[in-house]
Amino acid sequence: MQFHFQIALFSHFQNHRNKNIYYPLSMQENKYSIKQWAKDDRPREKLLNHGPAHLSDSELLAILLHHGTRDKNAVDLAKEIMHLGKNNLNELGKLTVKELMKIKGIGEAKAITIAAALEIGRRRQAGNYLQKPMVTTSRDSASYLQSLFQDHNREVFAVAFLNQANKINHVEIMSEGGITGTIADPRMILKKALEENAVSLILCHNHPSGSLKPSRQDEEITKKIKEAAKYFDIKVLDHIIVSDAGYFSFADEGIL
Repeated sequence: MQFHFQIALFSHFQNHRNKNIYYPLSMQENKYSIKQWAKDDRPREKLLNHGPAHLSDSELLAILLHHGTRDKNAVDLAKEIMHLGKNNLNELGKLTVKELMKIKGIGEAKAITIAAALEIGRRRQAGNYLQKPMVTTSRDSASYLQSLFQDHNREVFAVAFLNQANKINHVEIMSEGGITGTIADPRMILKKALEENAVSLILCHNHPSGSLKPSRQDEEITKKIKEAAKYFDIKVLDHIIVSDAGYFSFADEGIL
């Protein structure tokens, strides 16, 4: 009797073990996994079969993330990141690595990957403008400089160094300050201009506040650099202020 009872008990246990035993999530098939989606809906397969243009911003971001968390798949996590960036890639580009890491499931590695991808996009946009053979209008230089500096959360002062063909050979941030402003040193700017064999300069700084109105300090530093550059036969072609709202050209406004 005892033997038959043991067999029956073992059989009962076998039939109900899956219902009664808890398996950790790492051992279960994650119900949030993108692998369970139809192939045409999976971001990677979608990109492979139809091209990147057919993916939403969140889907493209999900590919960078590679995988999600126990509670969210990569697409849901990407949507949360987009929400942090106000569902706008330009706003997302302004977020720092630390700000991205505030989202649960975004560690340092994922945050760095996102920041690197956004910087590549920014440089690609800037590179398109730089391919132009020469700068002939303020719009040419402003479009290029705006793509470089509009996303900075702090004010930066940069200089574009041009050759005799009015082509931008090099752009360098000369100083970086806080939200309220930055100070440019004319001596450092002219020293760099001589090193770059520049014949002309375009000054540039951003206004994180979004305002394009130049301050009195902006006008004073422009005159100071322009006067100093004359001693080296270097021309200051323009001073451009950039922000999300667009750009302001000292040359166009006749105040250079």
